[in-house]
Amino acid sequence: MKLAEALSSRSALSDKVQQLRNRLKDCLKVQEGDTPAETPDSVIKELDRTLEDLQSLIYRINITNINTKIDGRSITSLLAERDVLAMRARILKDGLDYITERETRYNRNEIKYVRTVDVRNFRRVCDKSAARLRELDLKIQSLSWTTELLEE
Repeated sequence: MKLAEALSSRSALSDKVQQLRNRLKDCLKVQEGDTPAETPDSVIKELDRTLEDLQSLIYRINITNINTKIDGRSITSLLAERDVLAMRARILKDGLDYITERETRYNRNEIKYVRTVDVRNFRRVCDKSAARLRELDLKIQSLSWTTELLEE
């Protein structure tokens, strides 16, 4: 199984856990006179099996990410860099939105704000940051489709 397939399976298992959570709630308490569609014990057993599968898959994904190297770096290292680059890109984008938003002043007595940076240059910094993030994300995705998931 490729790493990308494992990541997709992890997502599906996480979704199933949430569905089981809702099913458990539905059978733990019902209106007086009603009977639940299934027993809490059967839902809990299915939940435990699903969580065991999810735990095993997460472990294998993490082991694969740590042990797979490209250009001397592990996928885990690339993921950490991507997360930080995404934070940086979001913060810079928020800053760009802030300095380019239109200010409304109703009279001369209201406080006037001035920009402390050149908008064009700041936009270039934002664009470069977003481009670096896209490039790294594509590299990680490419690795995910070519890397075999390691066994325990």
